[in-house]
Amino acid sequence: MSPLPERPPIMRSGEKDALSKDTRSRSRGGAEMAADVKEFKQGQQQAAVANDDDDGPKSKAAKKAEKAARRAQKSGGDADVAAAKKAAAIAAREAAASAAKEPSSTPSAQSSATSSAVSTTKFSSHGGEQIAVVDRLQENKQVSLFSHLEQTRRLSTAGVAKDVHPAVLALGLHMAEYSICGSNARCLATLTAFTKVIQDYQTPSGTTLPRHLTTHLNAQIAYLISSRPLSVSMGNAIRHIKLLISAVSIDTPEDEAKAALIEEIETFVREKIIVADRVIVESGCTKIRDGDVVLVYAKSSVVEQLLLEAWRLGRQFRVIVIDSRPLFEGRHMLRTLAQAGIPVQYGFLSSIAYLIKSVTKVFLGAHAMLFNGSMYARVGTALVAMTARDSDIPVIVCCESYKFTERVQLDSFVFNELASPDDLVTTSIGEGEEKKEGPLKGWREMGGLRLLNLMYDVTPVKDITMVVSEVGMLPATTIAVVVHETKLQG
Repeated sequence: MSPLPERPPIMRSGEKDALSKDTRSRSRGGAEMAADVKEFKQGQQQAAVANDDDDGPKSKAAKKAEKAARRAQKSGGDADVAAAKKAAAIAAREAAASAAKEPSSTPSAQSSATSSAVSTTKFSSHGGEQIAVVDRLQENKQVSLFSHLEQTRRLSTAGVAKDVHPAVLALGLHMAEYSICGSNARCLATLTAFTKVIQDYQTPSGTTLPRHLTTHLNAQIAYLISSRPLSVSMGNAIRHIKLLISAVSIDTPEDEAKAALIEEIETFVREKIIVADRVIVESGCTKIRDGDVVLVYAKSSVVEQLLLEAWRLGRQFRVIVIDSRPLFEGRHMLRTLAQAGIPVQYGFLSSIAYLIKSVTKVFLGAHAMLFNGSMYARVGTALVAMTARDSDIPVIVCCESYKFTERVQLDSFVFNELASPDDLVTTSIGEGEEKKEGPLKGWREMGGLRLLNLMYDVTPVKDITMVVSEVGMLPATTIAVVVHETKLQG
């Protein structure tokens, strides 16, 4: 026999009234929330068109809306969601009303405010959580294909945490201005700054050095990331320092522990950078013969040392330096090689197809060697390597093993660094009295124009003939083996 179906529980009249009242309340709450959302969107559009002054009522309204969103995000209830939207709508209406009373002083200011909605704050609700989303695409005039890449570049120390060391503050500003550029140079400067941080560090009472020093360094690292994304070399060096800190015994006296850490950092610099570069230079010089025409791209410190050493050994060759905007790093190498008396020719990346005809070897520096054998380097490197391969010219990459990474990339789209698009813009043409405005001055007001300034690209393994490191002369396909062996030894 099949079991009898269960009878629904009998509800008393009072419970029925309470349930009915709760249902009506929820329905009314949903309608009010929908009305608040509509009201917020209308007020948002009015405020965006009315005024775009950072110091005016619109910025105050945005602040009120952000505070309401943060309060709603912490509590997460439906009532707080509706309250956040209502507060944002009221703030937007107040901004629109104030802007209507005090219009912009000039027509150009009014048109600029109307055409840009750069700081419009949107609220999206998912599971009761409130997320404030800033329209970065419109604000930074980014290309939509690369909208997932962060463009971080801090050019001031305003709002920096008080725990950040002065040496790290100065380092961040230098990196943001590209006055310290290059993978090795950035890593050396970072380790030098962290050495000063450790020297001046004092363990707070109630904690230990291994536990608190890592937290203290995280504040320094966060500031550096806000100035410019970390290079692969910096990331590997920082990971090594944190590993050293974690190995310090809590019973070790503070002064002794700090001295040991500083000594280990100096050992890392000496073995992984200085000595490694010497070995690479000695090995690379054997690949340069009399009569060679060597092509280099941008500037690499180890390639520069290699060429100078080969010339000092009496090898007779000449160099072609290929360069590109906006950093023009090749000019620094050009100056150094010319002062040493090396015959050198200078050209831009657009002339590579013509200049490659007389080249016998190509030497390139690397920002990092990826796990799949590809090379991550200054944008334009992939074009140089591809052109050389098509002309059957060997491409020799000089890279220290501490810049080998477990990351795998097949293209330059998924992960890269975005530099400021303003670096590409020439606002004036000519000199002196003939100087006039360039065609891209005021490009941010040109509605359909987007500028892209990528820092790096990926050279596939098929375009690389050999990788010269302190480990030896290797095919690019063995990078994964070196990374695995280094990880086992570490």
